[in-house]
Amino acid sequence: MSIAQTIEGLLANKALDVALYLLFSSFIYYCISFGLNFYRSFILEHKFLLSSQKINDWLLDQLKSGVISYLIALILVGAFYLILWLSPQAWWFWVSLFWICFNFIFAKLLPVVVIPLFFKYKPLTDESLRARIMLLAKKMKINILDCFEIDFSKKTLKANAAFVGWGATRRVILADTLKDKYTYDEIEAILVHEFAHYKMRHLLKLILTNSLVTLVCFYIIFRTSNFVLGFFGFSDLSQLGALPLVFLYFVIFGFLMEPFGNFLSRYMERNADKMAIEVTGNKEAFILMMEKLSSQNLADRKPNPIIKFFFFDHPSIEERIEMARRVK
Repeated sequence: MSIAQTIEGLLANKALDVALYLLFSSFIYYCISFGLNFYRSFILEHKFLLSSQKINDWLLDQLKSGVISYLIALILVGAFYLILWLSPQAWWFWVSLFWICFNFIFAKLLPVVVIPLFFKYKPLTDESLRARIMLLAKKMKINILDCFEIDFSKKTLKANAAFVGWGATRRVILADTLKDKYTYDEIEAILVHEFAHYKMRHLLKLILTNSLVTLVCFYIIFRTSNFVLGFFGFSDLSQLGALPLVFLYFVIFGFLMEPFGNFLSRYMERNADKMAIEVTGNKEAFILMMEKLSSQNLADRKPNPIIKFFFFDHPSIEERIEMARRVK
């Protein structure tokens, strides 16, 4: 008897069946991948002096990430089964629509709900820097709630900055590892790049692209699932044991689409770099910022072209610096 059949036999409630099966599957997957995850995100980070996080804090973050991931998966998978039961012929469209709407909502909640669970952030204390950032946003006709700094240094020595949120939650977030080591001009170069993404609606375009991918993937599942289910011994997609097949579709489809997604992302990053230099008129600050970031984050400055094509969602550091030098 399979795990799914055992769970279905224990509980008489389909919603509880889904919740328990998803919890058990997530736990098994995490246990299997724990060794690689620990080596990649803790051992290597400490080996190359990129992290200052203690093991207890790392484990706590893993627990938080696991709970959040489980809740998100429960919402999405629960909606998948509910819609599948209610609309067996058009479920692929309504499930896609729900998942797409959820992504939009999650993007709005991320800065106010999720980020504070991992980092403490407070209003930027450097009033001169804050004034420059707010003036920069006004110059680019962008409304932001405020500027914040987060305690990145408690977990990592890498530097980062972000422009996150939607509407009233839109805000600038600076890592303390960035604020304390970069000049105002260099920080401006980073933030103008982030503002440029917003001005050119890159996030919206990426969400729409991912939405189309989601819609196509679910439609392919709808059209081919009968054959695939029979091959694996299932009779209906609503069977709990068939859920891993749905995930397998997304894994395979995601792998096939990744080069295209990375190509699109690199194209957008190049355009954001160009706008950053044009708005600030300071290509020297952009180049110095790139040099510092690559050194601090131990970036691969010139990756193998094949590796870059398949796995890099940003142009290489050397490409970005060379582009800046060509700007007149």
